[in-house]
Amino acid sequence: MAAPRPRSQRDPDRRERILVAAAQLVARRGFHTVGMADIGAEAGIVGSGIYRHFDSKAAILIALLDQVMDRLQSGAARIVGAAPDDATALSALVRDHVRVAIQDRSVLAVYHREVHNLPEDERRRLRHRQRHYLEDWVHVLAPLRRDLADGEQRLAVHAAIGAIQSTLFFRSGLAETRLATLLDEMAHACLGVTPAPRERSELLMTKY
Repeated sequence: MAAPRPRSQRDPDRRERILVAAAQLVARRGFHTVGMADIGAEAGIVGSGIYRHFDSKAAILIALLDQVMDRLQSGAARIVGAAPDDATALSALVRDHVRVAIQDRSVLAVYHREVHNLPEDERRRLRHRQRHYLEDWVHVLAPLRRDLADGEQRLAVHAAIGAIQSTLFFRSGLAETRLATLLDEMAHACLGVTPAPRERSELLMTKY
């Protein structure tokens, strides 16, 4: 009697492969021009297999945007909770955002370009998460820039994050280390603060 065939095991990395493929395709071509079959082909998965993880293209987009916000918010919470002072916390927030902008460039680019394609309730939810993240920056900047009014502090934070995310919209051709250094300098200049020693902020960032 033939031995029973082993049950097939679901690939635990398949969901992540789908998200990576979708981010790269949507960043290059735009949300509306990419189909589920395109995403499956990019991920090396039969198109119908995507539906085991996501019931629609919009669901993939929502998962992508939540993924990047999860990373930013969890990083900010750890930094703010563990930093010995506000200056170190702020520099670690800057450097963490630089790292995300470089490492997760496609996903962040999708966030900026495609969030308007989500249902209104999902847009509001993600905007709320974004505001919460920005508040972490404002909270640690405020004691360092008491010369600025509240609205001016918020403007500085938006300018710093905008400077970092400028790398999402063009290819500079710079090596990653040089790009990270320049974005770090520019973001601190927008904030009007002196960067904390890198070794102190890097210690906070390597905890996750």
